[in-house]
Amino acid sequence: MEEKNKLLTIGQFASLHGINKKTLMWYDEIGLLKPAAINPENGYRCYNYHQSPILETILLLRELDVSIAEIQEFMKNRSAESLKRLLDEKIANLDLQIMHLQAVRKTLCSHHQNMVTLLTMDLSEISIIEKEERCLVTVDIDQNITFEKEVELITAETAKYQLGRLHDASYGSMIPVSSLLNGDFDNYTGLFIEIPFLRHKKGLHIQPRGKYLRAFHKGDWDRMPLRYQEILDYARRNRLTLSGFSYEKGINEIVIDRIEDYIVQIEIPIQE
Repeated sequence: MEEKNKLLTIGQFASLHGINKKTLMWYDEIGLLKPAAINPENGYRCYNYHQSPILETILLLRELDVSIAEIQEFMKNRSAESLKRLLDEKIANLDLQIMHLQAVRKTLCSHHQNMVTLLTMDLSEISIIEKEERCLVTVDIDQNITFEKEVELITAETAKYQLGRLHDASYGSMIPVSSLLNGDFDNYTGLFIEIPFLRHKKGLHIQPRGKYLRAFHKGDWDRMPLRYQEILDYARRNRLTLSGFSYEKGINEIVIDRIEDYIVQIEIPIQE
């Protein structure tokens, strides 16, 4: 205990906490953390071990972007209750930042996977893949809806989920398998919005987990029905029953300049 009462020079105390001694001098000047004593011989600031927890709290709050004014107010009325209240607020803010970073990471991983697919894909191939369940926000549309109206509907729907940027979600279109089987390849009935870390909630569309047929289409949209016919023929030959919706999503928008190079990924659930 006696060791803890010994005084440390400003340089020793700063080094102990991994900061510059000018920071301690500034904290002293603004009244945030006064030294334990002033050396009467040379006027140097001295600190003791018992001030370490206080300094670490200040440094933690600064790392959480708490303003100097807020910290000064806390130091004037330091108590368990006031610190709990301050930390409650900062933890909530930090949780939001973490969620945003996780969403950004998921978006980057999605773009990365798209690039891997582009570099390894065979456009003519139709394959069977496994997918996990996903919750999607959907917007109902029909063949008469204008592009401007689609943008308006998507904007209104994403606003409900407080997305900071459009890149925080991915978008695509849906066409019922029943329409495809009837030869109606233009009957798009919905737009889907995939928002990272979206929890189960009433009214959301559930894209089921399980096996999917995956294919790709590049270029001319007028040839999309031919690609769907190839997919249906593949399913028939392999005695696969398709169900639900076909989910279409562009995967190379960020690396092309011409619409002719646009590649659509098509995924359709296979009924087990």
